[in-house]
Amino acid sequence: MKNIKNILFAVSALVFASCDNSLELAPEDSLTPTIIFSTEALAGNAINGMYSSMQSSNVLSGIPDTMGEWQSDNVEFVGSFPTFDEIYTYNTLSDNTSILNIWNANYFSINQANMIIKNVPLMNVTTFTAANKDNLVGQARFVRALLYFKLSQMFGKQLKQDPTGASLSVPLVSEPFQGTVNKPSRSTLKEVYDFIEKDLIFARSTITNTAKDKATASAANALLARLYLYQERFPEAIERANDVISAPGITIATNYAFYNATSSEHVFQLQNIAGDSGFAESFSKLYSPTANGGRGDAPFSPNLRAAFESEAGDLRYSLSRIGVDAKNRSSLFTTKYPNGLANTDDPNILRVSEMYLIRAEANFRAGTSKYDTPVRDLNRTRVRASLLPLTTITSLNDILVERRKEFCFEGLRRMDLLRNNLPLRSSAMDNFSKSQPNADKVVFPIPQRERDNNPNLTQNTGY
Repeated sequence: MKNIKNILFAVSALVFASCDNSLELAPEDSLTPTIIFSTEALAGNAINGMYSSMQSSNVLSGIPDTMGEWQSDNVEFVGSFPTFDEIYTYNTLSDNTSILNIWNANYFSINQANMIIKNVPLMNVTTFTAANKDNLVGQARFVRALLYFKLSQMFGKQLKQDPTGASLSVPLVSEPFQGTVNKPSRSTLKEVYDFIEKDLIFARSTITNTAKDKATASAANALLARLYLYQERFPEAIERANDVISAPGITIATNYAFYNATSSEHVFQLQNIAGDSGFAESFSKLYSPTANGGRGDAPFSPNLRAAFESEAGDLRYSLSRIGVDAKNRSSLFTTKYPNGLANTDDPNILRVSEMYLIRAEANFRAGTSKYDTPVRDLNRTRVRASLLPLTTITSLNDILVERRKEFCFEGLRRMDLLRNNLPLRSSAMDNFSKSQPNADKVVFPIPQRERDNNPNLTQNTGY
């Protein structure tokens, strides 16, 4: 991680005790919480370790977001991993080890956040001010909210499929592991969203850090804006998006050089160096052709190519290259993550362009023009892409198409479709019937190994 030492928070590394029982965690013999949280500097190391764990390709550096892209209509999966192909073909099994790895890695990072949230306020260090403690706790609560938000999108139905929010989502674990294995049941989506909102409201008011490779108050506002958009709380989405747009040091970039670079475009961006992501299936490996050090697994889908080709001249379509894919075919690949050999590409977690499009969509759907008109906000990304500005937005589809082209390969497409009750595939694509928003295999299974260890975890329908 650029500018952050790759310090694993050992509770200082809580580790999975064995492959036979993934729910059982055991502390290593090295450092105890008493030592980790004995000085402000060591507490800062714990924060660094939390961010380092999120660089795993099973958390923020590749696999969950690329799975969503090929489960929907942006990516054609052509690789050899059967656990990935299950998701692409809607034949996912409950013992899918790739999904188990995502579950474990995310809850590992959540546990790191919980350790900070629990222990930092208890530290009796005279020079460690309340404001500095709140800054660290706020960052940990942002991370916890971000990961629960992403998990809730994979493992349960969304509000458009169950507007009550009563459908089961993921277990909410708010206390750190301290030697006793608890067996929580799944919380409802409403409970998860309420929990996320509380964490983010705390984070936006307490984080003083301004470096964008860690959580900031603007990052908390940006994630709140996304949450409120997904909940169709449009006035609140507008306010939080506008908070980000108005924040110092954040402006929409004039070109696409911001990928894998520090830029005013970014609101929150993990910055990777060689080896940081820890697994072969990172963005860099999955999205790069074989000649460029990648696996060649995830080229453009024909459907996405057709979307770009329907309006000539879009500069975002030029963020691509021809290469040999995993099936030894000539395919088109994105260059948003071009470093397949070095494996150093940065996840694009929160960008200010998304805030403009959130404000555009929320204003359009609310019938308002607060802070700017929907069409002017939408045109900011269109004009940067060298497209003619629209004179008016005729339907929500204009915004969804713009979001698709702007954020393809960044992990937002699947939820853009589900939150609007749309199928993940078009009628001309394979598995269209299985991709309907209420279809069973649209939702990931609760990993069978977790259910074997915890009988309180109810399985999703169809598994």
